Amino acid sequence: MSNALGGVRLALSWLTVLPARHDPDAPAIDRAAGRRAIAATPVVGMLLGAVCAGLLWLLLAASLDPALAGLAAVTALALLTRGMHVDGLADTVDGLGCYGPPERALEVMRGGGIGPFGVVALIVCIGAQALSFGSLAQSGQWIAIGVAVAAGRVAVVLACRRGVPAAGPTGFGALVADSQGRWSCALWSLALTAAAVFAVPGRWWQGPVVVLAALATTVLLTRHCVRRFGGVTGDVLGAAVEVTVTVVAVGALLAG
Repeated sequence: MSNALGGVRLALSWLTVLPARHDPDAPAIDRAAGRRAIAATPVVGMLLGAVCAGLLWLLLAASLDPALAGLAAVTALALLTRGMHVDGLADTVDGLGCYGPPERALEVMRGGGIGPFGVVALIVCIGAQALSFGSLAQSGQWIAIGVAVAAGRVAVVLACRRGVPAAGPTGFGALVADSQGRWSCALWSLALTAAAVFAVPGRWWQGPVVVLAALATTVLLTRHCVRRFGGVTGDVLGAAVEVTVTVVAVGALLAG
């Protein structure tokens, strides 16, 4: 139990602005601690999803336009997560779009700037999420909003599954890559799929189908990044979050 709670605290400190880990006497973070933190990442996703849905409810209750409410919710999520995931999305897309060997792509990702591919990726993802969240809130699909945000964090578990190497010997990827067993991946995927049954009123099957399609997209994205970069990095995990959230949010609106 203490290990599980420690994993949740570490995941909160890594993935949110919450100061959940400030013990100066705590041991150094190792692979075991990283594995527990990644396994607890969906818990962070559920909390962020609840905050996002609550904020949207308040903004719509204040008669704010749904599109603006959705943009405010996406902005709040970026602030709560220190902008790490959107930064990872931009860096990953820039890396995938450059020429040269894996070393050159990783150098571009670490460069700190943002290229045209990254700009386009941010515009598309942030815009799609904002409009989707606003529409889902307007139609009262609060569970779909929570599922979308949580799905992005389940995607992190899948991206760190066994057999997926890190792109380098140091960095965040080296700490958490190849750390999640099949049971962790399967249980979180199953829980998310079960919750998605209630995401689309009157179409119980749509939510699970969208979630499975989004997670499959994450697996394919991770596989492509492994081929291109030689493994995963923290940026690739951020890209997995944003792409998965976008796919689920948009998918929950299809045929609505």
